[in-house]
Amino acid sequence: MNSIQTRTLSNGIILVHRQVVHTEISHVGIMLDIGSRDEDLAEQGIAHFWEHMAFKGTQKKNNIQIINRLEIIGGELNAYTTKEKICFHASVLTPYYERALELLADITFHSTFPQKELEKERSVILEEMSMYYDSPEDAIQDDFDELLFPNHSLGMNILGTNQTVQGFQPKDLYEFIERNMDTSRIVFSSIGKLPHEKVFQWAEKHLGHITAKKQQLKRTAPQAMLPERKVVKRGVTQSHVALGRQSFEIANPNRMAFFTLINLLGGPGMNSLLNVSVREKHGLVYSIEASFTSYIDSGFWAIYFGTEPNQVNKSLKLIMREFDKLQQKTLSAPALQKIKSQLKGQLAMAEEGNLNFMLMMAKNLLDREKIESLDELFLQIDEITSDKLQSLAQEMFVPDQLSYLIFEP
Repeated sequence: MNSIQTRTLSNGIILVHRQVVHTEISHVGIMLDIGSRDEDLAEQGIAHFWEHMAFKGTQKKNNIQIINRLEIIGGELNAYTTKEKICFHASVLTPYYERALELLADITFHSTFPQKELEKERSVILEEMSMYYDSPEDAIQDDFDELLFPNHSLGMNILGTNQTVQGFQPKDLYEFIERNMDTSRIVFSSIGKLPHEKVFQWAEKHLGHITAKKQQLKRTAPQAMLPERKVVKRGVTQSHVALGRQSFEIANPNRMAFFTLINLLGGPGMNSLLNVSVREKHGLVYSIEASFTSYIDSGFWAIYFGTEPNQVNKSLKLIMREFDKLQQKTLSAPALQKIKSQLKGQLAMAEEGNLNFMLMMAKNLLDREKIESLDELFLQIDEITSDKLQSLAQEMFVPDQLSYLIFEP
């Protein structure tokens, strides 16, 4: 962590750089604390639309120049939108670091949203929406958000609707940005071999001129909702099932313990309880996973699987059986230690990827105003007890408090 330093520009933009000497690649990103939850009902999808249109022209460059700026030196330029964040990021050989930084600053703050390119990108996004709709594994997760957060922006699809996307014009993008841009909620994040002073010098050069802007955050927490069961005829071959409920926000003290519990239940390890039971022992699914997502003021957990229609109920009974085990009996000390060791290893390997670490630093600074070291995370894991995991299972894994969404043939 000593290799990580932060600064704040006079306009409020936060800078963070981690110096990693033994690499020839630099990763840089600009992350804004703006996402699809900041949209109004009539502008669903506009944050994602902005992400796309940022590549289509600035005051200095047209779309082809933007594409070629890093491609011709073997670099990569990318972006993504989530419920609470928009991020533009690039990866380049270190001699081209300033080129990447300049380009990111240009597309983030100086996009012009040319009408001709907007019409083309509208078609691209509509195709993207069709692709997701045709993929039940993706569509059910988006639809489950809506079930868990009804009448709230957290439940709105990041891509938007056909109607909203069809209507976007350049003025809508400018108005959305003007309404939400807050330079104190922007992080420039960087990782690579360059010394901190050189990075901060270039960041000041390319980001220091951005006009300071402060906005009052208008987000409202979602209301607690009653469980709902919804079955949708989708013409799919398999049945696809999502079940879960609202849960803990980012700063909640139960978050790490619950993350550990979800990891045990259905995390990425092939030895997760659900994978062993539903797939390995009974052969009912190809894959089954549990996830836990936290937002600044809310969160949810979910289990997803696909199976033959006549095996849905049996699969659900097996899931309930695992719930019951976690609720009725505390884990032994050796079992708890194995779970903790597995999670620590997963977190450590995730930090090995410099790109992911760069993005993580930015998100942590926006969400928690600090970067948690691996040692700090390990200490949080060490403090988790079997009694705590059992208590969380009893609180969160109550069958009649869960919502269900099922896509049927």
